[in-house]
Amino acid sequence: MRAVAVFPGTREVRLIERPEPPPVKGSQVLLKVLEVGICGTDREIGAFEYGTPPPGSDHLVIGHEALAEVTETGPDVTLVRKGDLVVPTVRRPCPHARCHPCRAERQDFCITGDFRERGIKEAHGFLQEWVVEDEEHLVVVPRKLSDVAVLTEPLTVAAKAAEQAQAVQQRLPWERQRVRALALGAGPVGLLGAMSMVVNHFDTFVYSLESATSERADLVRSLGATYVSGKDVPLGELGQKRGTFDIIYEAVGVSKVAFAALEALGPNGLFIFTGIPAHGRPNPIDTDTLMRNIVLRNQLLLGTVNASRSAYALALRELEQGMFLFPQSLRSLITHRTPIQEAPALITRHSGIKQVVQLTSGRRD
Repeated sequence: MRAVAVFPGTREVRLIERPEPPPVKGSQVLLKVLEVGICGTDREIGAFEYGTPPPGSDHLVIGHEALAEVTETGPDVTLVRKGDLVVPTVRRPCPHARCHPCRAERQDFCITGDFRERGIKEAHGFLQEWVVEDEEHLVVVPRKLSDVAVLTEPLTVAAKAAEQAQAVQQRLPWERQRVRALALGAGPVGLLGAMSMVVNHFDTFVYSLESATSERADLVRSLGATYVSGKDVPLGELGQKRGTFDIIYEAVGVSKVAFAALEALGPNGLFIFTGIPAHGRPNPIDTDTLMRNIVLRNQLLLGTVNASRSAYALALRELEQGMFLFPQSLRSLITHRTPIQEAPALITRHSGIKQVVQLTSGRRD
């Protein structure tokens, strides 16, 4: 079967042939992979910034944003059936008894760092025609979401952030009537975050560098959010000109930009970091002003990474709401669909919003 893999030793990204998986057993499920989304993480792995093959392997099959169909089930499977569409989760728990999050099936909060991640760290990913996975790591997808379900995994970033925001905002002794929320960045994660905010009835804004007349700005408005262009409003003046925000959802992965946006965070506000900046030269920051504002305004800064099954389920519910409210806008987030043979080149370049690899294969005997 065909797969796309990175070879760190030789610094190659290429299409390869792999053996088909063995017959399933126990609670295992055989998946026919239909689509795999490409994101910044895949491109960073393809640039050999990180990405760790499984022990004993010289390559790592990439791909962690997947939509697949169940084609075979083991004798102990009870949660899925043949023919189901599913989205697999990414992170697998560490083996340590002392890691209470992993033992509680919340490996997204792993404390040891010895977790594995499909397509990222010590476990092959989903950019291959067939995959065997345990049923506990699969989330069933309604058929009516089949054309956008590959967006589920990136949407879990916003879904988990929403779960965490709801939990930490319970510290406030009142219920907010109308939350003002800002998505910082208009890439896939930022746009999906904005969609999540809209369907949760937040007054939603998106701040990005594209002009107010750009196609991306039009897309933001079609999702029911307000677009603010960096060409019109400097980031340092955002709070003054557009008012402060109760929640800022960072989706740019650039620390200098993220911390500059903190000026727009209102009293009792929550700033959620989702990006992981590349290693580089340190950036100067006015730590006195930062600390003063956080203390005097009762603000919280929160980092979030990976997601649990509950976040996947929430993401699917939000996709369903989005398909009811603005189906064409949601579909238009996927700007490219390409066959697997073009995937290696796709890893090294970027265009549009979300690029998706489509996989096809014959029947397994």
